Amino acid sequence: MEKILITGAAGQLGVELTNALISKYGANNILASDINAKSAEKFQSIKFIPLDATDTKRIAEIVASEHITQIYHLAAILSAKGEDNPLFTWELNMKSLLGVLEAAKNYNLKVFWPSSIAVFGKDTPRENTPQNPPAIPSTVYGISKQAGEQWCNYYAEKFNVDIRSVRYPGLISYSAPPGGGTTDYAVEIFYEAKEKNEYNCFLKADTRLPMMYMPDAVRAAIELMSAPASRIKTRTSYNVAGVSFTPDELTKELKGHLPEFKISYTPDFRQKIADSWPTSINDQVAKTEWEWTPKYNLARITEDMLKNIK
Repeated sequence: MEKILITGAAGQLGVELTNALISKYGANNILASDINAKSAEKFQSIKFIPLDATDTKRIAEIVASEHITQIYHLAAILSAKGEDNPLFTWELNMKSLLGVLEAAKNYNLKVFWPSSIAVFGKDTPRENTPQNPPAIPSTVYGISKQAGEQWCNYYAEKFNVDIRSVRYPGLISYSAPPGGGTTDYAVEIFYEAKEKNEYNCFLKADTRLPMMYMPDAVRAAIELMSAPASRIKTRTSYNVAGVSFTPDELTKELKGHLPEFKISYTPDFRQKIADSWPTSINDQVAKTEWEWTPKYNLARITEDMLKNIK
């Protein structure tokens, strides 16, 4: 039986992924952790440990004492928030990953670590972005994820660590607030639409970006981790696609449910970041190697978000 540690469990991806892992493996086999001790209230049915993910020694202690077999390492500072403190973002994102990789090497662990489309840059083909294009990231978050992909591949090649990763696009969820990313508008807009029937968007109306609904994101992680090791040929990170759309296209979908909804646009520093990212993703490698396929399009995302958002 697997025993799974989740770092950054209180984040946007962490909350729903933790719940899905509880359903799959049972509450007794899931251990949630986050740097914020108050996050324990989000995880009433499972054991919770306050954890600074940069504390390599503590991670090793938890792995040994709790008999951990897998780590889902989600702790990170995201793109927009990371630009406020680049050196701290680099320190947290990289030191925490290296600590997890060392634990995986020493205790024979399987690891899931999310990368991001932030690894790409202006030199990357923006339409139908391939698996391994030229890439010079425009944010410290993207730099840390790109470097992290290479460290993952290094540990897989040199130490035979079973590390698996996907490059997530923007994530959309109703169960947790966004965490300071460039694609946060695609979550904020639903809250503002329900509460005020209007929204001021920080990106331009025609800014097309790849997005993914949280159920697809969670399923991608679990399906990748469940795939036979013999099928996993890519140890940097897999492109995974959901659906690409613009704020204007999302607004039109919203108006189908909320006819009086109004949107305005005040682009800020995040526009420059968005302009360096892909507009669509080619995920054929993931489809071939572990049969990835998304289930949610824009219409289904919009309907489900409006139904469930509080």
